Amino acid sequence: MNEALEQLVAQELDHLGFDLVEMRHGGSRSRPTLQVRIDRRDGQPVLVDDCAVASRAIEARLDAEQSVGERYVLEVSSPGVERALRRASDWRRFVGQRANVLSPLLGGRQEVEIVEVAGDPGAEMIKVRTPKGEEQNIPLAEVREARLAFHW
Repeated sequence: MNEALEQLVAQELDHLGFDLVEMRHGGSRSRPTLQVRIDRRDGQPVLVDDCAVASRAIEARLDAEQSVGERYVLEVSSPGVERALRRASDWRRFVGQRANVLSPLLGGRQEVEIVEVAGDPGAEMIKVRTPKGEEQNIPLAEVREARLAFHW
């Protein structure tokens, strides 16, 4: 159900010119919660009005398809400064920035600089620079979790 639901939400956002950055499921069976993080394709910051428009469209589709149930909580927001990096396009957009990456090839979680993204779709390689200045290529498929690193 999660993959189908994520596809449904991504389709609705696509019609509005937004990208689905992240979707989390929570809550209980009787009161599920969907947290949806969106981004604008034009590179502008996500505004409250954007979240409201996206929320109404997603809610209408969820209600029409009855894919979540009658009682659910939908939260739509911007991805924030420590946004998730999931797709190759996310990584390309943030080349030159720092990210917290969890990968067995890094020996666990490590903050790195994103240097480059190369490879064919489905076989992308992420080149990162470690704090020691060493560059390492990691298949995107080997990244378990990644978020932009933000330092106050």
